[in-house]
Amino acid sequence: MAADGASQGSLARYAELLATAGVERGLIGPREVPRLWDRHLLNCAVAVPLVPDGADVIDVGSGAGLPGIVWAIVRADITVTCLEPLQRRATFLEEAVAELGLGARVQVVRGRAEDIVRGRGPVTSLRARVVTARAVAPLERLAGWTVPLVQPGGELLALKGRSASEEVQASRSVLERLGIVAVDVVECGEGVVDPVTTVVL
Repeated sequence: MAADGASQGSLARYAELLATAGVERGLIGPREVPRLWDRHLLNCAVAVPLVPDGADVIDVGSGAGLPGIVWAIVRADITVTCLEPLQRRATFLEEAVAELGLGARVQVVRGRAEDIVRGRGPVTSLRARVVTARAVAPLERLAGWTVPLVQPGGELLALKGRSASEEVQASRSVLERLGIVAVDVVECGEGVVDPVTTVVL
């Protein structure tokens, strides 16, 4: 994964926002600041080659914008919807999008994926070619919230930890019931991040 100068500058500015306002508002723990790049920004960025060209993406439980904001910075060809239920996080995301000049390609929607799936709440319809989530819930539960937001033929890219393969095995029946036809566990970022980023695709 290579980033151009503009992307690198935007990532650096985003890191500053996370280290200041992100910490002040409780989106990032103070102990995470020294490892923002390796553990968070690069951890997300190395997975973006898995996103198809020109895709629209929904980042479920976006929190501080990981991976959605990072992906939008690195990939000028994609559009991202940051779906976040908590007001303080949604406000931070809106401010970050404005500060980073991403308003044409990134929207922030305040809501819960499970409410959208059940047709409840202010947002009742939201679907995309790619749906992603990072550190939101175990795959067995996460699938029920995210797969219904994936357009037919699209993909769920769940950024997981080292237990990804075990989570896949535990959720096989749920994934089949939801219409998933193929599951892969992909490792991204070898030689860039340690540990590598594990994605359930």
